[in-house]
Amino acid sequence: MDNLPVIIIRFALYADLMVLAGMVAFSLYALVAEEQTSGILPLIRPAVVLTLVGLMLSGLGMLALTASMTGSSLWALDGQVLREIIGKSAIGTAWIVRMVAMAFAVLAASALDRRPSAARFALLTSSALAIATLVWTGHAGATEGWTGTIHRLSDIVHMLAAAVWIGGIAAFSWMLLRPIGRQGSEQLSVAHRALEQFSQVGTLAVGLIVATGLINSLILLGLPSPSRLLASPYGQLLLAKLGLFGAMLALAGANRWRLTPALGAVIGTADPAPAIRDLRRSLILESAAALAILALVAWLGTLEPPGTAG
Repeated sequence: MDNLPVIIIRFALYADLMVLAGMVAFSLYALVAEEQTSGILPLIRPAVVLTLVGLMLSGLGMLALTASMTGSSLWALDGQVLREIIGKSAIGTAWIVRMVAMAFAVLAASALDRRPSAARFALLTSSALAIATLVWTGHAGATEGWTGTIHRLSDIVHMLAAAVWIGGIAAFSWMLLRPIGRQGSEQLSVAHRALEQFSQVGTLAVGLIVATGLINSLILLGLPSPSRLLASPYGQLLLAKLGLFGAMLALAGANRWRLTPALGAVIGTADPAPAIRDLRRSLILESAAALAILALVAWLGTLEPPGTAG
């Protein structure tokens, strides 16, 4: 597969930035001020790592994309062509903005211990901007006219809503990572309240994902028949993505209406371990589905939708 390096780097960059932005957002809407710095959700180390990795992946991504566009290898790139793509294309402008945003994100992550509130807002803003620039590397970036503007705005909202959901899953998993024996009543009370907050915000995120996903699909595909979708690699991957999204919705529903109340019921009891293990298992499955969806999205971005075939 000629586009494999592009797909791998796109997947890693999507996952990195969405987890980063979503975890920071989670710390702001699900935790009160004193909890943000209490160690309940250790954010400094993962934020520093994710910003540095995101900066590196963004640089590699431009090299891989240029190699794919020119049909050359990563080791034999034409420097002049690379400079022209960066300096004279929308993809290059978006990449410059992303690199600047990620540089600010690294600085903000490094300042989380000194100025936690300001650094969190700066980190959320810069990582969200970096996510928005990814739109220009996909199909929305190639759509022209007013339709293209609507497509890009819809795709930005789609990706940011996905970041809130995926990053929230990562944040809550991180909160429950410590051994069950060290999960005290106070820790579990915070986790229970944070999960309820996440469920409310996640509902809004899911609504935005569905709405913008429909807009994006209508722009790219129109109203294709199921047989037409099944006949193309793009359609097959899209249907697989929708199936995984449905699985995530089912797991999210179980978390909200069964596992969250179950956790609340055992706080302060002698044995909260079964409820914690059930939540962990559900979060692992939801995380796996989310990563699979991101891998499919990275792959879909390299394929031609059936509605655009000439």
